[in-house]
Amino acid sequence: MSQRLVIRGGAVADGSGGSLEAGDVVLDEDRIAGIVPPGTAIDGDEIDATGMVVAPGFINVLSHAYYSLQLDPRGLSDLRQGVTTLVFGEGWSLGPCSEQMIRKAEQDAPDGVRAAWPRLAQALGALEASGLAVNVASFVGAHNLRELSAGDDDRPLTPAEKDRACGILAEELADGALGVGSALIYPPGCFADTRELSAWCDVAARQDGLYISHMRSEGCRLLESLDELTGLAAATGVRAEVYHLKAAGRDNWHKMRAALDRIEQARARGLQVTADVYPYTAGMTSLSACIPPRYHDGGVAALRDRLADPAVRADIARDIVVDSGTWENLYLAAGGASGILLLGGLEAAGAPHLGATLAQAAEEESMDPVDLLLDLVAGAPQLLAAYFIIDEDNLRAALTRSWVAICSDSEAPATEGRFLATPTHPRAYGSFARVLGRYARDERLLPLPEAVRRMTALPAETLRLHRRGRIAPGYAADIAVFDPGTVADYATYDAPHRYARGVAHVIVNGVPEIRDGALNAVAAGRALRRGAA
Repeated sequence: MSQRLVIRGGAVADGSGGSLEAGDVVLDEDRIAGIVPPGTAIDGDEIDATGMVVAPGFINVLSHAYYSLQLDPRGLSDLRQGVTTLVFGEGWSLGPCSEQMIRKAEQDAPDGVRAAWPRLAQALGALEASGLAVNVASFVGAHNLRELSAGDDDRPLTPAEKDRACGILAEELADGALGVGSALIYPPGCFADTRELSAWCDVAARQDGLYISHMRSEGCRLLESLDELTGLAAATGVRAEVYHLKAAGRDNWHKMRAALDRIEQARARGLQVTADVYPYTAGMTSLSACIPPRYHDGGVAALRDRLADPAVRADIARDIVVDSGTWENLYLAAGGASGILLLGGLEAAGAPHLGATLAQAAEEESMDPVDLLLDLVAGAPQLLAAYFIIDEDNLRAALTRSWVAICSDSEAPATEGRFLATPTHPRAYGSFARVLGRYARDERLLPLPEAVRRMTALPAETLRLHRRGRIAPGYAADIAVFDPGTVADYATYDAPHRYARGVAHVIVNGVPEIRDGALNAVAAGRALRRGAA
């Protein structure tokens, strides 16, 4: 259905961060032909962008939509914000997986979802073939590389196991993976030492891949964890990015400025270090993340066995409420049960008390909050929760840095069907619109063209997505057209399933997936490879 398309009458934010310029954007098939003076006579289908901003399609650096896209390939929570590319791979990726990993993943996956493939390239190809409205790309999960040999066990990899995983990583990178992504507060990723990570980084560096990490700590050991990441970049030459940069927990908020300064200093030394953020004061992860990592040794079944043992369960409860400083204690970082909101998720749609705080649920059950937490985890290990751990001023400070991109760190649901069975974090529906509306337009924290750059050219360059993220001749025809005066997020913690507003047209690979606010669902999305291939 691709054809010549002319987007007329808009102000062009080309992704460079420079001033808005009047011009008509010409698309020829799946590529941008150029920008011409307003009103230039050109044959082709026309879209009226009068009074609007014409920008490259936005790139979501951290998405967890690899399941939700299989249930609804439109990715509407992202698409309706102008997002045209979703990137996966925080710790876990859909491949590479052994047969044992595939069997385990399938047991935990929601109905209608395939959770694992032998290779990541196969998984992305299968998603593309299913008919997506958005582009997808992925890192290789560091969890996967470890699980190929060690499963869920807390032990070092042998040299032979490491060499085998390095070979598989090199093959995935050659097939277009973006790099390697770690998540070092979660098992089994947290069982990896720095030497193991260095092996993955060596391989990624040789192919100009990116090492991207949910660091070992965002709280009590934030700065030490950042030093580990920059140390890996210095030792191996790998380019590195911090996933969802934050200082977690009120006691650690004062560390954010130092973290930002340390990244600036690393960049001044020539290291290629960047970061991304989501523009909210609550994070989201599993409720089981409140349990210290050592109790996860051996996987979900082993954790459930420990929770069923009264003596071990008592030890777990004590370790949650006593701050040892040796692990990322999200329960205490959130200020306790009142700062934890139960959200469910696709894998835990039937869990009780969804939409309530843990404190409210405990009061309703007349239970101790930690005892209820452990019951909920035993019943639904994948249960998601929001943790109110982030300082608004720290978020604003991060958004002022030129090397910080934007992400949702979420699935891509719709305001219909099975997605409505559980609450979600509002960032799924609002991250990009919130930056454009609240922080760029209303607070003037950063100029609108610069906000666009953070969502387009910056991540495209960092991820090595060749000829994407800019409006320039020869670049991919991914385009978002939005009203700068009305673009805004409407999802809240109380009512999260609400689309953002203000985006009128979204074009993916030259095809209008949204036109005049109406969904076309043409399925023009593709699986993207790193580099020119």
